[in-house]
Amino acid sequence: MSKHPSPEQMGEPALQAAGFQLWIHGRQYPDSEDEYDGNWLRVTAHCGASGASVWAQGSILAVTDIHGFGEQCAAMRRGEANSATLDPIEPELKITLETADRLGHIDAQIEITPDHPAQLHSMGFEVDQSHLPRIVAQCSAIVREFPVRGHIRGAGG
Repeated sequence: MSKHPSPEQMGEPALQAAGFQLWIHGRQYPDSEDEYDGNWLRVTAHCGASGASVWAQGSILAVTDIHGFGEQCAAMRRGEANSATLDPIEPELKITLETADRLGHIDAQIEITPDHPAQLHSMGFEVDQSHLPRIVAQCSAIVREFPVRGHIRGAGG
């Protein structure tokens, strides 16, 4: 079993929501400019709650995934959507945010595993809509640091 550093030892995460943290270590293929290989990120993801601590790492997420999640969270913030999902093609990580009620509560469901298909860990959190601006800002900062390469499906141009 590998020993992971604590979230405190990792420094400030690039994305944080409830008990979830994500650190980005760079692009998987820094010299690639195409839409597929050029957008993969090397990351460490952690989710912890009530005595549980689950880590996943590797090239399990693309900057296009972060871009889409940020846009969906922005739509939730504007009241144009009731949910946002970070659902990369790799199965180690999935985040779902869903409006829970009219008071602004949001149910956050984090699915994370270091060993797909042998394991799946799911943790639920309640967050407030006031967290959405920070999540949107963090996603935007990631996209600024690691601009999307190639063409985003569904985007104009």
